[in-house]
Amino acid sequence: MDTHLSADDLKFRDDVRLFFTKASPERAQQLLKNPSTFKQGTLDWQKQLYEQGWVAPFWPTQYGGAGWSVTQSYIYERERVAANAPDVLPFGLKMVGPVIYTYGNEEQKQRFLPGILTGETWWCQGYSEAGSGSDLASLKTSASKDGDDYLVNGTKIWTTHAQHADWIFCLVRTDQSGKPQNGISFLLIDMKTPGITVSPIHSINGVHSLNEVHFDNVRVPQANRIGEEGKGWTYAKSLLAHERTAIARVADSMRRLEKLRQLASRETQGRSVMIDDPVFHARFTNIEVELMALEYMELRVLAAVANNQNPGAESSLMKIKGSEIQQSLHELTIELAGVYGAMETTESATAADIGHDFGNQARQDFMYGRAATIYGGSNEIQKNIIAKHILGL
Repeated sequence: MDTHLSADDLKFRDDVRLFFTKASPERAQQLLKNPSTFKQGTLDWQKQLYEQGWVAPFWPTQYGGAGWSVTQSYIYERERVAANAPDVLPFGLKMVGPVIYTYGNEEQKQRFLPGILTGETWWCQGYSEAGSGSDLASLKTSASKDGDDYLVNGTKIWTTHAQHADWIFCLVRTDQSGKPQNGISFLLIDMKTPGITVSPIHSINGVHSLNEVHFDNVRVPQANRIGEEGKGWTYAKSLLAHERTAIARVADSMRRLEKLRQLASRETQGRSVMIDDPVFHARFTNIEVELMALEYMELRVLAAVANNQNPGAESSLMKIKGSEIQQSLHELTIELAGVYGAMETTESATAADIGHDFGNQARQDFMYGRAATIYGGSNEIQKNIIAKHILGL
């Protein structure tokens, strides 16, 4: 694989760096840290990307995409992380948007795609259910026909940012007979529809981003169904392949690894800094090597996506290894923090009062990071996919 950048690629990199210099990502990051300004910060940042023409790198240009090459997308992601700039929320731009322009009809494309690009319409994902776990095909939320509408009943769980969402893309069961996968349809549902209730879930790190979404005879026009009835499983698999690729978070892990290197170069044990401790250094280096290998796998997957190919089972490989690397980084960081990783900072007891500046964040990242090997389809499920589609077992 040729990893050298052409003159055009280098110019594009300079343009990206200049954009981040002018866009002030630090302000966006501050807004995102505060729950009361989170949505506004997200929309402000997306607006800047939209006006630049960079909000949807892999979307086809006829739908408002940037039409970037794999190399350009790779460069942008590395520069975004280096500049500590936010990523876009994935639910509209990276998940339902590609489903709509690939499988939706023209009316649906014209109706929904512009609002996804501008950020005017905020989306959430209605897949997981409490009784299904990672067996998504066993979902129970039903949609029964009533004239030109569906009546939707059931509950979705772990729905990220549903409290902010205008619409939810939802997998529902429209047929109880036959193979479970064949009775699932893909609906787009207005969150203001009567009968929808959102219940907050406060995660272990103290943040409210997750929710339960309850549907009680929610009336949804059949015109809001994507593609054919009973074919939702096919569309969902395409979406999940892209989601699992994003979950790998290669660039973010590279930044976190470098931050860990800096912290370990100042934290001492006796007279030596921790980065020189043989055991710590061996664990650090092992993560570094695995992350380097994952980066090259990411390039192969990006090449497939750019050629309109489904990344398929390779996205499962990326999800497994990417999430495991994230957890390894969280574990090593909280171990580096030592006892300070068990302390919680508050408005009255700040990091400065405690005497350590990264222990509280290390604890929060470690706690929430345990979910990385579960969401997007647990790693055990990904291993089954790999066994079937790559190993032929």
